[in-house]
Amino acid sequence: MRTLQTQLERFGEQHLEGALRLSRQAGWPHRLEDWRLALSLSDGVAAIDGDGQVVGTVFATAFKTDAATINMVIVDEAMRGQGLGRKLMDAAFRLAGNLPLRLVATTEGLPLYEKLGFRQTGTILQHQGIAGEMPAPAGVEPASPADLTAIIALDRAACGADREQLIVYLATIGEFAVLRRNGQVEAFAALRSFGRGEVIGPVVASTLQDAKTLVSHFIAKRPGHFLRVDTGAEAGLAGWLAEQGLSYVGGGITMARPVEERAKPAVTTFALANQALG
Repeated sequence: MRTLQTQLERFGEQHLEGALRLSRQAGWPHRLEDWRLALSLSDGVAAIDGDGQVVGTVFATAFKTDAATINMVIVDEAMRGQGLGRKLMDAAFRLAGNLPLRLVATTEGLPLYEKLGFRQTGTILQHQGIAGEMPAPAGVEPASPADLTAIIALDRAACGADREQLIVYLATIGEFAVLRRNGQVEAFAALRSFGRGEVIGPVVASTLQDAKTLVSHFIAKRPGHFLRVDTGAEAGLAGWLAEQGLSYVGGGITMARPVEERAKPAVTTFALANQALG
């Protein structure tokens, strides 16, 4: 374990390569492009040691005035146990201001987050694997630019926060598909490059069957490709994903500070954009 003085800097492009080194050290699949996506949507802090190396990171991603997620929390393995994680979290709190906070915790990070007032709200199950052959389901359409307003509204209803900037960004780097009934968009899913292959998410729908139909649409388009889906344990999608060859490989613990009471929404987030952004 190294004992070194560190200083915190506003995270910028110059820190991306160092952050990528940390995520690889931690066993994360993130590419430089995935770090760049997170940075484009977030404010962040990098911890720098005396040699100018990035030894810690944290981002706070605000969804307008509704909430913020704290994500990309990494401490160099040689620097752990010295309070740097707490120092980074304090910096994230300052970045987020008074917004309600959300995050997805690892089991290792759980004790610190609980000390900081976060409470568990659920469990995320990560499923991934090589997509097999599947017939394309009927009724799914590629989204058009005119559908983005409806997609943003559905996403806001499902997650309780206005993630317009995230949805618009995903539309520029990936693709959306929708289920439309009586001329109205009732459910949607997104697909984009991430990590070792591609991720399906977010997936927002009012029924489990609609969520399966949307995920099936993208699986059918990607036979032989590596796909990942992060789903809530309570969503009911995990068992079906395993049947499609996307195996359970781990996950995380959703947490909030404070835990907000919400009426059950008319639509559900069946799959996350990713664990960092919800």
